[in-house]
Amino acid sequence: MIPIIEVQNLHYRYHDGTEALRGVSFKINEGECVGLIGPNGAGKSTILLHLNGLLPENKPRSPAILLAGQPITDESLLEVHKFVGLLFQNPDDQLFCPTVSEDVAFGPKQFGEPEEVVRNLVQDALNKVGLSGYDNRSAHHLSGGEKQRVCIAGILACQPRLFALDEPTKDLDPRGRRELKKLLKSIPTTKIIASHDLEMITELCSRTLVLDRGKIVADGPTVDLLSNEELMLVHGLEKPHILKHRHPHL
Repeated sequence: MIPIIEVQNLHYRYHDGTEALRGVSFKINEGECVGLIGPNGAGKSTILLHLNGLLPENKPRSPAILLAGQPITDESLLEVHKFVGLLFQNPDDQLFCPTVSEDVAFGPKQFGEPEEVVRNLVQDALNKVGLSGYDNRSAHHLSGGEKQRVCIAGILACQPRLFALDEPTKDLDPRGRRELKKLLKSIPTTKIIASHDLEMITELCSRTLVLDRGKIVADGPTVDLLSNEELMLVHGLEKPHILKHRHPHL
């Protein structure tokens, strides 16, 4: 079976010389929900931006990433953006249209879907995220959790094969986090979730990648890795409360 995503020895250095990724390799199969965890500056967001083709900028495309066996090229970027739906850390970076329905419709329109198909995709996506009837609301007047759901509706409307989510529970209150976790559980699409919210990672992801200083330092079953207090502490993390009563796998 061809993995939906295959990353092979991915390196990346930012303009200031910072080496963000140092030989990252992993595979994700269709239907998996994979956590991506690590301390600040580990390179989590940088990986997600590569998966969606937003990095590298103004450079030859890296042959290190395959989407369903196909490399990312400048010519395939539109298809790449449709294949990988990327959720940014800050919803305000993703919402820029006057109304909710226009924001959700933006992606399908860019991909050339007919107007009637776009309308159906928008309504279906808003129903799935619990925002039916919000069509003419301004996204910028919504709560943080509602903004996040509008962003997810926009991704759903594009019908991607992979969701790449960057800190989806950031800045959400407890109710917002609960609602978002319930929503993500209901979406069967393959997912990779980068987050410091290790409770969410434990609940949603059967497998986790631990990233530190631009390298994958562990890859395995979520509960086993996150129960390993020694591993967590060495890489600037803590065993989540939800696993506190479980004996560590060392």
